[in-house]
Amino acid sequence: MKLQTRINAFLELSDFFKSLENEKYEGNNPKFEKHFAKFKALIESEHFNNSWFTAEKIKYVISSISEAITEDKIDFWLKDYKVKLENIKPRKIGVILAGNIPLVGFHDFMCVLISGNIFVGKMSSKDNNLLKAVINLLLEIEPQFEKFIKITEGRLENFEAVIATGSNNTARYFNYYFGKYPNIIRKNRSSVAIITEKETKADIELLSDDIFMYFGLGCRNVSKIFVPEGFKLDLFFEALYKNNELINHHSYANNYDYNRAIYLMNIDKFLDNGFFMIKENTALSSPISVIYYEYYKDINQLSKYLKAQEDNLQCIVSQTELPNLETVKYSQAQKPELWDYADNINIIEFLS
Repeated sequence: MKLQTRINAFLELSDFFKSLENEKYEGNNPKFEKHFAKFKALIESEHFNNSWFTAEKIKYVISSISEAITEDKIDFWLKDYKVKLENIKPRKIGVILAGNIPLVGFHDFMCVLISGNIFVGKMSSKDNNLLKAVINLLLEIEPQFEKFIKITEGRLENFEAVIATGSNNTARYFNYYFGKYPNIIRKNRSSVAIITEKETKADIELLSDDIFMYFGLGCRNVSKIFVPEGFKLDLFFEALYKNNELINHHSYANNYDYNRAIYLMNIDKFLDNGFFMIKENTALSSPISVIYYEYYKDINQLSKYLKAQEDNLQCIVSQTELPNLETVKYSQAQKPELWDYADNINIIEFLS
């Protein structure tokens, strides 16, 4: 299959995702019309399969994907690889997908197919319906993909390279089983945000999606903030209070109640505003419903510390540019571009 054929199929898929923002399909593409009602129903009902996958969160990730997949962005993304990808010999790439947020494995799926390789996927039981629906639509758009997509419910077999995503614990097993193959094995990573004395309340409000989108379950969710000495944490509480409806979600509320009870029993110091807590802690990763904070004296020293922690960090969110560090602006952590690779490992380079 030609590279441009593969690209065109994903551009059509992006168009379909854009159409999902409407209540009913108003276009004239029969391929889309056939799948539109099914997709809308799946978005509204997926929380029965996974309580964290609310319609709001699924719509957000679909919108983010459609914003990332445009002709200009794909050209920029693949500009250094087009010759290789046009003439590639297809190989079977085993992909073990995570299931922490909706369609979290879509980027790996797209990378394997765009590169001209064969996707041999083992889905997470927590997130299998959405990607299967995407696959069915993609096959409708471009039937040639049928021989490039294999889904296994059991053991991952018949592959030549591996991309696997899991926890630090499962990564050890992945290394044991897949170490003899070319591989990308991802472990736990966290994201942090930096607040200086320059930001206004409106600026800090922009952090809301970075922190609370997907209930904080993603590796791109900010789980810790660094604040200057003397910073009034009341400002942070006030800026994020607009998200107080989170406590109405039963799974999130269970986490909040549990963590609050633990802190009270341990007589830990923490601040609470009724739907999330902040606690001073040097760790980078915090539990659901809790945000850690740490004071810093000098922004340059903080920059050096974060540079040393790069292998543990997915995103550094900051309105201020920092020396020798790649950062994203407030509200952008959950809107990665096609070239924003998980763990900063270039999958297209690996696959080509």
